[in-house]
Amino acid sequence: MTKKDLRIIFMGTPEFAVESLKALVEGEYNVVGVITMPDKPAGRGHKIRFSAVKEYALKHNLPVLQPEKLKDERFLMELRELKADLQIVVAFRMLPEVVWSMPKYGTFNLHASLLPQYRGAAPINWAIINGETETGATTFFLTHEIDTGKIILQKQIPILPQDNAGIIHDKLMTLGAGMVTETVDLLLKGTIDAIPQEKLIDKNQSLKPAPKIFKETCELKFEMSVSDANNLVRGLSPYPAAWAELKFPQLTEPIVLKIFESIPEKTSHSDSLGKIILNEKKSAKITLKDGYLHLVEIQAPGKKRMKISDFLNGLK
Repeated sequence: MTKKDLRIIFMGTPEFAVESLKALVEGEYNVVGVITMPDKPAGRGHKIRFSAVKEYALKHNLPVLQPEKLKDERFLMELRELKADLQIVVAFRMLPEVVWSMPKYGTFNLHASLLPQYRGAAPINWAIINGETETGATTFFLTHEIDTGKIILQKQIPILPQDNAGIIHDKLMTLGAGMVTETVDLLLKGTIDAIPQEKLIDKNQSLKPAPKIFKETCELKFEMSVSDANNLVRGLSPYPAAWAELKFPQLTEPIVLKIFESIPEKTSHSDSLGKIILNEKKSAKITLKDGYLHLVEIQAPGKKRMKISDFLNGLK
């Protein structure tokens, strides 16, 4: 079977998935359908906005299905009619067995971590928050338990000190797209040697999860170490962003700032935790237990992202 004969259904929603779909289309693989989330109102005007994957699919005349429920009989009938040999999932929803088991070659997923580490919804964020110096991407066959199927391909990249979640997202998006087409090629050649994840689990090392990020996850607490606080900022930038309630000398009430970029300074001090120390209107740093976190780029309520110096100059 050639890549033009293999009937592929692609499932995904955000920008991260578009790069993989693009690689398949530009590589002239036979994508017979695209499954993505239903359209949702977004923004101040609540206008209906298509997913990034749907926008790309429509531009390239690919059939699009947008089921509300993945077990809906009408959707399952439409899925069967596409007669897919293989399904590929990149940043989509958890699939029921009736969907992932449908094609004869099964369904594989691209996950933005080095499985079995960081199973879950936010692997890029948690790898950086936890101070990892390496991450990567994995393709694996879907099975009953989420992110636990047999591994097909795995590739690593370093996490540099200046990298944030946005930078790693883009690196893994590009890396992953190549891995998706490489995985399909291995399948076509019949050379896939999928490895059970159990064989990669070190009994002396605990598995780190990557659960969904909530608002409380993003709070920068003053009892944190400087390193942990800086990793939190990096791991949540540019979205959803770390935040802290801070009291500036010029203001009568505390203000909640989102923090997109910071610089750690580890040092001993006798200042109270959470204190804001200003250098005129040029810079500001937060006192933490083992040093200071210098604020570089922030966002005040109702304002745009800005350099800390611009924010300080605007305070009255």
